[in-house]
Amino acid sequence: MTTAAAATSREAQKDDLNALLGGRPIVLVGMMGAGKTTVGRRLATRLGRHFVDSDEEVERAAGMSIEDMFATHGEADFRAGEARVVARLLKEADLVLGTGGGAFVNPETRALVKASAVSVWIKADFELLFARVQRRANRPLLKTANPRETLQALIDKRYPVYAEADVTVLSKDVPQDQVATEIIEALLAHLGGRHG
Repeated sequence: MTTAAAATSREAQKDDLNALLGGRPIVLVGMMGAGKTTVGRRLATRLGRHFVDSDEEVERAAGMSIEDMFATHGEADFRAGEARVVARLLKEADLVLGTGGGAFVNPETRALVKASAVSVWIKADFELLFARVQRRANRPLLKTANPRETLQALIDKRYPVYAEADVTVLSKDVPQDQVATEIIEALLAHLGGRHG
């Protein structure tokens, strides 16, 4: 495919997908380190939508970092705030929303996402996730004696819930733009649109 043809195909996919979505948000779910924020930003750019990271919005609303919220108020308080923020964000049109790893696990949040958005699980295998989360120290759930064991326990608990997302795309060690392309193609297939 020529560069011009590829650009035309991308534009057609963008128009087709946005028409099928009708303004509904795209909600990215998955574990910490799956690439929701990085892929989400690329996806939003490709589709002419705006991207919001729910963790950043929760921090802005609380006036403190997630790590501080966990330390000061506990996980339950953080989860309640997260649910309120996600509910507010889901009212926005033409949004790509990257959610925190535990957001979709909350039954009320999951029901809201199912009712008003299209969800995409960015699924990654354990080793890829562990390699990525090791690079950042701001993961309160992994501040344990055995972070590998903790991450595996979270995967075991959360993957069956993430599987309820409308679409599943595998996160691999490839350029995130490629993952964004796979999400667009998977959403078009799910919603019954044309392919590039």
